[in-house]
Amino acid sequence: MLGQMHLAGQSFSQIMPNPRSGAWRAVTAPQVRPFLDTGLAALLDSEVALHARQNWASLPQGVIHADLFRDNVLLEENRVGGLIDFYFACSDALLYDVAITVNDWCTNADGMQDASHVQALLSAYHAVRPLLDSECAAWPLMLRVAALRFWLSRLFDMHLPRDGELIHAHDPRRFERILKNHIATAQAVWL
Repeated sequence: MLGQMHLAGQSFSQIMPNPRSGAWRAVTAPQVRPFLDTGLAALLDSEVALHARQNWASLPQGVIHADLFRDNVLLEENRVGGLIDFYFACSDALLYDVAITVNDWCTNADGMQDASHVQALLSAYHAVRPLLDSECAAWPLMLRVAALRFWLSRLFDMHLPRDGELIHAHDPRRFERILKNHIATAQAVWL
């Protein structure tokens, strides 16, 4: 489904900047750093700096959902009945959307990925929109930046809730664990 969505989005020529881009990470990280212990603050700083040096512009770009978590997919038995929450939809690397999806759909409670689920999702995606060698090479870092994005946004929502907005603050530790596991394992693409 994600591959089909990315292919369908190719006809949309308008560019919508990513509201959770590197610039957002650079501004948001210093705001949440005071709420972190020394080790987590150092992890946050190093990940923000690492990903600020990345340039994903050469990867296939297009319209992405940018939040395709399980709770944003409406299922009717074993079929997708609809997608919701396009609030963060934007233009970015298609692989970023895949990494966001894998980080939610294919990760256990301990933050470790289920290799068979990752392989199934990537194989199905690749059958619809084949991944390029450059995307396969970028995969380990893309998983990390996708985890960083949600760790950082959940830290922000927990510690600095916006007045007047109804925000359900999710536990940021889930994406902290996912990020740490990605750093420790540097997973390759299984195709």
